[in-house]
Amino acid sequence: MLTRKYAALILLSFVALVCSSFIAPRSIPLQKQPLKRIVIDAGHGGSDAGASGAYSKEKDITLAIALKLEAMLHQEMPDVDIVMTRRTDVFDPVTRKAEIANEAKGDLFVCIHVNEGGGPIKHSEFTGYHEETYYTGKGKKKKKHTRKVKDYNTWYTPNPAKGTETFIYGVDKADAAKEALSTHEDLYLDSVSARQLKDFNPTDPAKMMIINMKTQSYFARSANLAMTIEDEFKNVGRVSREAKQRQKGIWVLQAVAMPAVLVETGFISNPEEEDYLNSENGQRETCEVLVKALKRYRYSLEKQVAGQDAVNGRN
Repeated sequence: MLTRKYAALILLSFVALVCSSFIAPRSIPLQKQPLKRIVIDAGHGGSDAGASGAYSKEKDITLAIALKLEAMLHQEMPDVDIVMTRRTDVFDPVTRKAEIANEAKGDLFVCIHVNEGGGPIKHSEFTGYHEETYYTGKGKKKKKHTRKVKDYNTWYTPNPAKGTETFIYGVDKADAAKEALSTHEDLYLDSVSARQLKDFNPTDPAKMMIINMKTQSYFARSANLAMTIEDEFKNVGRVSREAKQRQKGIWVLQAVAMPAVLVETGFISNPEEEDYLNSENGQRETCEVLVKALKRYRYSLEKQVAGQDAVNGRN
């Protein structure tokens, strides 16, 4: 049974896709190759280690996965340019990462992260009683008493949280996403001639209509990709915590002028998952999942282009 949040995400995606299907074909022609450039962001880095496990750090895992993903995409999608926000253990604020993505004029932003489920879980088991002595009063009135006190055996186990989840920005961040598009006109007006772009002014209703439509379209594409990624994780047997909207904490997703997702590849706080995330097999499988999802995503965009061409050919 779908959670309310997941159902809402599907509904929002459907609404956005319907809106774009009615408006975009005539107003905003899709580029012939809708996925020319992917920006990959390895979360954290340098002085920002991110989450920590028993023996590893998030920043190192995300970089290892991102570099493997880049190499795999070059093989599987050679016609797509790959832009990396970092290739080494360096720190850049999220504002700089957004700048890198926007300056590269990416068609998609994929942010790699590792999750943390919190500290160890405390367990207690009642084992019996022991007798405790205590006193009341002072001087001649001082009296000795005894009472039974419960005994417990206490131990801790690692937090059991596990699985993957993929985030897009929350629908309440639409204004921030529109601002990102407004700041990078050459991206969202890729189908409009330079002359038209030059003639636009900040209060032009036509311009605002295009911004609104592009915001809807990018939100729908992000949601579609997020659900596709989680679907592929399920296909390889990973526990999926589903695709979700994030209301706070992922500013960069609404700051890039393109569809964007943040993939939590597993829980470093879970010993089993920490081993998996640090293993060659685990990192390779994670990249294979992402490549398959990206191929499905590109195929869906190409189908839209083909459908639009068919519509335009009939007009």
